[in-house]
Amino acid sequence: MQAMLEAFFLGIIEGLTEFLPVSSTAHLMLVGDMLGFEGPPGKTFEIVIQLGAILAVCVVFWSRLWGVATTLTQPRSFAFVRNVVVAFLPAAVIGATLYKYIKQMLESPVIAASALVIGGFAILAIERLVKRARVHDIEDMSPFLALGVGFCQVLAMVPGVSRAGATIMGSMLLGVERRAAAEFSFFLAIPTMCGASAYSLYKNWATLSFDGAGLIAIGFVAAFLSALVVVKGFIGFVGRHGFAPFAWYRIGFGGLMLVVLLSR
Repeated sequence: MQAMLEAFFLGIIEGLTEFLPVSSTAHLMLVGDMLGFEGPPGKTFEIVIQLGAILAVCVVFWSRLWGVATTLTQPRSFAFVRNVVVAFLPAAVIGATLYKYIKQMLESPVIAASALVIGGFAILAIERLVKRARVHDIEDMSPFLALGVGFCQVLAMVPGVSRAGATIMGSMLLGVERRAAAEFSFFLAIPTMCGASAYSLYKNWATLSFDGAGLIAIGFVAAFLSALVVVKGFIGFVGRHGFAPFAWYRIGFGGLMLVVLLSR
């Protein structure tokens, strides 16, 4: 029962943090470490429950995704899909190539906490640096710009960097308007997280037990429900307050976790 409650709690944390620039991976790693949570091997739980958050994106943006799928031969719909696919490629290739090293970094809470603090200061700097956007819609991004965002996303393979933070900040540095950057991060998460989950399940399938599958299911549902709230409200919040609140949260939470970890 305790493991089920912990899985549900971690699922809520995943859904609340996946699309915010605060690193869901770091939160799951650090909170899971504090709880002593023993989930499925190979960090499969942490990776696969992200699909619950991805399902929330599909639900919230269903009309837009369906519209793109049914008008794929039209130039703007084609550009939308092309940009998402092109941006996904760097993570797919580099992630599969460096899987062993990424898995090793996922075992280090100190790396995650340190990256939270460093990333917080980076967000504050980028917010001051970016002044004017040139691209206001995902469909208007060039393939080269989308590829650049994809390479920015690769930075999130370091736990604590934040996939959402890397893609949003990278997009803004490359000239994408804040709202479009946040939306692109949502849509880019779909192939990225689906690919990461499928690859992790493939690598760890032989050691995945029935109990482990049950914990994943619980975390999946919790992540879906909490992510629905975040996806619906995130863009409006950022439009009013910017990314500085998330940066200061990263610095505070990451600093606290470093103190706890280093004092053990």
